[in-house]
Amino acid sequence: MIEAELSPVFRNQKLPLREEHGALSQRLWRQRWTLSTGIRGQGSRTSQLTFCSISLLGRWRFFPVLRSSLFQALHNSCCRKKSTAPKKIIPDAAFCDKNTKESGNALDKLFSSEQQASILHVLNTASNKELEAFRLLRGRKSVNIVQHREKFGPFQNLKSLMNVPLFQYKTTVQVCNSILCPETEQKKRKSQENRLLKKLIKPEIERERLQAVNSIVSIVFGTRRIAWAHLDRKLAVLDWQQSECCQLMKGTYVSSVYLEEISSIVSKMPKADFYVLEKTGLSLQNSTLFPILLHLHIMEAMLYALLNTTFARGGQHQVLSMNRNAVGKHFELMIGDSRTSGKELVKQFLEDSVLKEEPRVFFPSDKIVHYRHMFSSTEQRRIEELYDSLLQAVAFYELAVFNTEP
Repeated sequence: MIEAELSPVFRNQKLPLREEHGALSQRLWRQRWTLSTGIRGQGSRTSQLTFCSISLLGRWRFFPVLRSSLFQALHNSCCRKKSTAPKKIIPDAAFCDKNTKESGNALDKLFSSEQQASILHVLNTASNKELEAFRLLRGRKSVNIVQHREKFGPFQNLKSLMNVPLFQYKTTVQVCNSILCPETEQKKRKSQENRLLKKLIKPEIERERLQAVNSIVSIVFGTRRIAWAHLDRKLAVLDWQQSECCQLMKGTYVSSVYLEEISSIVSKMPKADFYVLEKTGLSLQNSTLFPILLHLHIMEAMLYALLNTTFARGGQHQVLSMNRNAVGKHFELMIGDSRTSGKELVKQFLEDSVLKEEPRVFFPSDKIVHYRHMFSSTEQRRIEELYDSLLQAVAFYELAVFNTEP
């Protein structure tokens, strides 16, 4: 027979918990009670029980809960908020020193004594500007090397380079390899430039031809007009005009009409090393734009055929297509996937040509009045082809010509 006597230990201390299940709201309190049990012939003992008091629809019910490991686990998961913050791991100083020592020994094994001497000679004698000639040492790394050298003296070994900020083992190995093999670094740079050029202009053109260019004609055409800008290597505007071609979109796209119209326009264009056409990014999935796409492709094919006069003899392209969005990104005219008008930018070029000694784009003094009058006469109609032809020419020089020079 078991005799039980309940006596409250925490009468007035209640821990409120809340549990929501659907539309039923329960308030849960836990109270701890002491249960004294006595069994005849076996003495007595005191154990702990937990009673749960639940308010359910205005009625109270008490349930004893054993203090078992299962209940403790449920209690910890439900009633206590576990910390999700990651534990801070304090590195062992002896372990770090051991790793640094092992990395230094690995550097000695990677490079011979002659190679180490060559690398240390560059690190100890090169100026900040000379160190920046290596791509991996541009920016803060070259500054840190010079500052460390001035503060602690010349580098005695490759391991000491790892004491410089921003230099870990992997970075140190890459820097040492780039110092020993600058040709490999230049090849990587050329391959990156070639990848950028492939995205910018098509077809592919040798870098030597781009570096030797003296003048280009930038051509932008739409549904009603075609505009071109003739710029030399100094970004001086030699010619800049437009021509109306309203008859091309009428009728059934007669090839003879296209040939006659475009041939008359091409006869007005000056001679240049390259003719750069704008490559639009209109989607082929939009069926409503098909007539416009057909017109633009016919125009592009006609210009390729009429302007590539030397292709049949030497097989070298004179006509290139330049990505329209790349020009927009260069001048920060892109909003999402759409390009905004370059009218204000062109207007700024015209003003700077008069007010500044070294403007970005140079308009000859004998033509500046004519160009400003032409620009003001188109402000109301927003002749985007005229603005875009000039911007495309400037972007071609700055991205494809000047950016590839050594």
